[in-house]
Amino acid sequence: MASAILRLNEMKRMTHRHQSTVRLGRVTGFTLLEVLVALVIVGTALAASLRAIGSLTQNSTDLRVAMMATWSAENRLMQIRLTREWPPLGKRSFECTQGELPLRCEEEIIATPNPAFRRVQVTVVATDGRRVLMLSQVVPNAI
Repeated sequence: MASAILRLNEMKRMTHRHQSTVRLGRVTGFTLLEVLVALVIVGTALAASLRAIGSLTQNSTDLRVAMMATWSAENRLMQIRLTREWPPLGKRSFECTQGELPLRCEEEIIATPNPAFRRVQVTVVATDGRRVLMLSQVVPNAI
């Protein structure tokens, strides 16, 4: 009988140790739900950062196209100034490729109220037909 009581006490102690270990595990660990919520939060943050990086890349490309278009338009306007050209009224279109970027320039010469001046507008268009930029300047008659 004494051995039965000793066994019973030993079993109680083992059960008590096992329960305290389980309780400690629950207190110090994370539940599956907590881990899943954390994964959703991290995944959302990563998706947002990838979207931001994609946007920055697109902005960089757009800035490059705008810069090249500005150079093309400024080149034509500078050519008119340096050659003291008196451009004829009307419209014309020509290729104005910059580097590896194919662009099309559309030049329009418009009369001004003062007959000694003409307004030159150079519009740069991308290959997809999208207007990238328009620069304008007034040119004096060199005569």
